[in-house]
Amino acid sequence: MDQPGSPQEPQHAHGHDGLPGCYRHPDRPTGVRCTRCDRPICPECMVSASVGFQCPDCVRTGGGSGPAPRASAPRTIAGGTLTADPRLVTKILLGLNVAVFVAVLLNEQLSGGWLVERLDMIGLALDPSRYQLVGVAHGEWYRLLTAVFLHQQFAHIGFNMLSLWWLGPQLEAALGRTRYLAVYLLAGLGGSALSYLLTAQNQPSLGASGAIFGLLGATAVLMRRLRYDMRPVLILLGINLAFTFLWPNIAWQAHVGGLVVGAVVTFGMVHAPRDRRKPVQVGTCAVMLLALVAVVWVRTLQLVG
Repeated sequence: MDQPGSPQEPQHAHGHDGLPGCYRHPDRPTGVRCTRCDRPICPECMVSASVGFQCPDCVRTGGGSGPAPRASAPRTIAGGTLTADPRLVTKILLGLNVAVFVAVLLNEQLSGGWLVERLDMIGLALDPSRYQLVGVAHGEWYRLLTAVFLHQQFAHIGFNMLSLWWLGPQLEAALGRTRYLAVYLLAGLGGSALSYLLTAQNQPSLGASGAIFGLLGATAVLMRRLRYDMRPVLILLGINLAFTFLWPNIAWQAHVGGLVVGAVVTFGMVHAPRDRRKPVQVGTCAVMLLALVAVVWVRTLQLVG
């Protein structure tokens, strides 16, 4: 007697075309077989796997040898895991930006606004309250990241958070949470690094605009990869770049730095070969991070060397 899960087929399972019938629906002839147990499966029972298709039983049990392999789990275009809430990281980032903004407002009302001066991106300056040099060149590298979450004006944080809420969820769903967060943080650091390199040493800058432009660049790369109509995102990008260079008191260096880094990192993520996806993606992020460190190191040597 055949055992359950055996590749042997019952005699009545053959259809009128000479093809075997699906092991779950014997009246449906099919030429497709499970790549694990070799049983015939109809379109309703096919589960896409890394190679070919598997039957529901093998997906559930891993072919009778324990839990189903991770390869059978649905993945995003960049290899991320599909999640029930594709907005979770976006919500956390938005909440963090708003929380820092509220802290800045309270600090300005109660303590004179020293918090901004401790967290903004500045190359090198003299802090009169402490009579000592402060800034990235003085060893305060954390400012490259804290400035990304720092805002002082309602209009500034309002525009950035609306853009984050509009662009973020789609990217988070397409890339997966970890990859999406990597794009956001590296783009923010890219904006800070280019500002540090090209602006005056005592010129402070702040805000998530570099990270937001990184998401904009990531969206363009993703739409290109999916072969979607590029016109909407290109028009939006053009409008934002026009404001960047025509509106006064905007740190264009942060916008351009974030845009370039976000686009490059996303390109590495969505174009990585499937069989070498993780090494290529990790390598792309590592190379970009090293490049940003090199930029900061060169500028620091210029200021203090």
